[in-house]
Amino acid sequence: MRLSTGRGMEVIVLAKWKEKLRQFMIGRYGVDDFSKFLLAAALVLIALSIFIPNIVFSFLILLLLIYCYYRMFSKNISARYKENQKYQMTLTHIKQLRTHHFYRCPGCRQKIRVPRSGGKRVEITCPKCKTKFIKKI
Repeated sequence: MRLSTGRGMEVIVLAKWKEKLRQFMIGRYGVDDFSKFLLAAALVLIALSIFIPNIVFSFLILLLLIYCYYRMFSKNISARYKENQKYQMTLTHIKQLRTHHFYRCPGCRQKIRVPRSGGKRVEITCPKCKTKFIKKI
């Protein structure tokens, strides 16, 4: 008598592992854009470490991967969500640097975003304290 260990048995084993993983991840944060960025940065450093062997790259890769997995398996969802929101805000700010200048009001230190233009001097009025100041854009 011969035991069948064909494709059907493999599918059952994979389904059991998938269910165990799903049960493990319940209540955990999972993957977000910041985690994907951390993994991509680690992969870039791995590629660089192939050409430039350096202990600093190895240590940094290890730290990035540990932090990434810590974030993915964390049960503190609100803290991880705040970290991801801060990452998203930073990305938005970096994208806006191409099209806008950012200034601080000399009166109240409010951040003011002004569209870029070709080297003009512009009078800016702070929306918060109504202080007027001139900047070259």
